[in-house]
Amino acid sequence: MQSHTKFINLFILICLIILASVGLAQGVSTSPQGSVSAAEAEGNEPSFPYVAEIIEDNVNIRSGPGTNYYYCGKLNTGDRVKVVASKYSWSHIVPPASSFSWISKQYVSIEPNNPGIGAVTGNAVRVYAGSDFLKPMHSTTVQLELNKGDKVELMGEEMDDYYKIAPPTGAYLWVLTQYTKPVGAVGEVEVIVEPKTESEANTAAVVPATISIESEKLKEYYALAEQIKAEQAKPIAQQNYAEIKKALAELAGNKEAGKAAHYSEFALKQIGRCELALAVDKEIQLQDLQLQHIREQIEEARVTKLEQVPELGGFAAVGQFQTSKIYGPEESLKHYRIIDDSGQTVCYALPEGSASQMDLSKFEGRKVGLVGTVEPHPQTKGALVRFTEITELE
Repeated sequence: MQSHTKFINLFILICLIILASVGLAQGVSTSPQGSVSAAEAEGNEPSFPYVAEIIEDNVNIRSGPGTNYYYCGKLNTGDRVKVVASKYSWSHIVPPASSFSWISKQYVSIEPNNPGIGAVTGNAVRVYAGSDFLKPMHSTTVQLELNKGDKVELMGEEMDDYYKIAPPTGAYLWVLTQYTKPVGAVGEVEVIVEPKTESEANTAAVVPATISIESEKLKEYYALAEQIKAEQAKPIAQQNYAEIKKALAELAGNKEAGKAAHYSEFALKQIGRCELALAVDKEIQLQDLQLQHIREQIEEARVTKLEQVPELGGFAAVGQFQTSKIYGPEESLKHYRIIDDSGQTVCYALPEGSASQMDLSKFEGRKVGLVGTVEPHPQTKGALVRFTEITELE
C-alpha cells in the first residue's frame, strides 16, 4: 500500500514539472511584453546603434519605456529608425523626422538675425518630449537638459509659454522592440520614415510670422534700451524719457512682440523709478531754495533787530528798574534794584551826581541801563551800582 502511494506521488510530481515547463515556454513565445525580435531569439542582436525596420502598422512611439508613457506619434510597416539602446522590451530610438520637443520660452532668446534659431539663456533647462495629443504643460517626460549657450531649432509654433523645437541631439523616444527588425548597422542602410504630405512639408519650412515679428520687435527694443542708457548718462535735470516711454508702451501692448513686450514692460518700470528720482531731486532743489530764502529772511530780521538794540557795552548794569522795599522811604535811605527777566536781583543801585536830581519814578518797572561804578554791597553780599546816568532801553 505504501509503495503504491509513493508511485502516485512520484507520478503527480512528474506531471507538475512537465506542466511548469510547458507554461514557461508558452510565456516566452506568447507574452507581448516578453516577446523579442527574431534576431534576439537567435542571439544575433546587432551592436548599438543600428537601424531597425518596423514590421507592423500604427506602432506607437512613446515618451518613455512603457505603455504608461504618453505616445508621441506612430510608425508603419517599412519605416526605419535608428536604435541607440534598449531597456526591458523597449528600444530607445532617435526621434523620427516628424517628432518635436517643448522648451520654456523663458529660457530661450531668439537670434535677431536668424529667427529660426534660439539660444538657451539658463543652465539645466529641461526639454520635454512633444506630442500632438497633449499640451506642453501636460507633456511631462524630460528628454534631456540644456545649458546656457546651447542652440535650439524653432519649429514655428508656440503654446502656453513654450516653444516647439526640433528634438536636440540626445533627445530620444521609445518603441516596443517586438515591432522592430534589425536590418543593418548605422551608415550601411538608410533610415526611412514615411514622408510628410507636400502641404505639411511646406508649412514646416516656413519661419512662423510670430517669431519673425518677435525678432523685429526685439531689435526695436534693443535700440530703445540704448536710448535709455544715453539719457541716464546725462545730468538729471536734462533727462527726458517721454518719447522713449511712448515707444516702449507700444511694444508692451503688442501681443505678437513676445519677449520684446515683456522687456518693454520692465523697462517702463525702470523709467518710472528714474522719473521718481527726477521728481524727488527737483523737490529737494525747490526745498533748498525755499530754505535759503528763509535763512536770508532770518538774517535780515536779526540785523534789523540788532540795529534797534542800543549799545550796551557802556552800562554798568542792565535790567528792570525798581524801588527796593528793604530800606526806608526816606530819600537818605531809599535804594533801587535792578532785576533780570526771571525776577532775580542783579544788583542794588544808588543815584549820584546829576542822577540824584532826577525824577526816577518814571523809570519804575522799565528796562534801563545804568552808567556808573560797581562796588561790593556788604548788606546783601551782592553788588551796588552808584549811577550817574540812567537810560531807558525799551
